Amino acid sequence: MNLTPIAANQTEIETKDARIFFSYKTPVAAYIFGRGFVRTKNFYSVTTSRHINKWIGVDAKTDTTEQVDQALLDNLA
Repeated sequence: MNLTPIAANQTEIETKDARIFFSYKTPVAAYIFGRGFVRTKNFYSVTTSRHINKWIGVDAKTDTTEQVDQALLDNLA
């Protein structure tokens, strides 16, 4: 497992299955190998949404990233 600090309150962890993005202490998005990017269905804050969009590399208005239950992200971590 590799831990990579990205910016203030943003961290990425890489496991054998995925790269998991944390905003503050919560896993909110991931790149699952063989599946692609996913993001939580939960809304936490405008700041966390901005962190997710920047990490995935999408514009909020055109984002088509698969939204998943928070439990999936929690289980990946």
